[in-house]
Amino acid sequence: MSIRLLLADDQALVRGALAALLGLEPDIDVVAEVGRGDEVVAAAREHRPDVALLDVEMPGLDGIEATVELRRACPATRVLIVTTFGRPGYVRRALEAGAQGFVVKDTPAPELAEAVRRVHAGLRVVDPGLAVDSMVSGTSPLTGRETDVLREAHRGGTVADIASALFLSEGTVRNHLSAAIGKTGARTRAEAAAIARDNGWL
Repeated sequence: MSIRLLLADDQALVRGALAALLGLEPDIDVVAEVGRGDEVVAAAREHRPDVALLDVEMPGLDGIEATVELRRACPATRVLIVTTFGRPGYVRRALEAGAQGFVVKDTPAPELAEAVRRVHAGLRVVDPGLAVDSMVSGTSPLTGRETDVLREAHRGGTVADIASALFLSEGTVRNHLSAAIGKTGARTRAEAAAIARDNGWL
């Protein structure tokens, strides 16, 4: 019985390469491919994959948000996150969202296929280097609101833009930015956003 696999990656070339490589495995059948995070659930409902291989950075929804939606809509589908961005905070957030595995894209094809099999079998698979980094870096020091504010700041928004997007007063936004700058040890909000992003906290 083949493992039914859904691939989600916004880079068509990468998605095609993964599909071709994994499709060579006798026990893996790529049943669906999508290029956006907000297409994952619909594709999973239609094709009923056993395992979904999700990239972290995608338009629509990122892979971690898509994991949350997918686990809610199709709890039988297991999730393996595959990413170029091996940021420690991503590992923790992905596992908290319900992913069973987290590996980087430069994982050799045989190892990636084995990761799919292990996740399908109900095991947890995490890139060993990232697992150690994740434990060392710890959890995000930011509150939910500080994270929201920094995420908007990272997109280049002014204080007024951030306040409008999050339905907060400008004073409240400044307070959250000030707290986030202090917690990340940054000098500016742009630097705080960059630090938080590099740690996978956004």
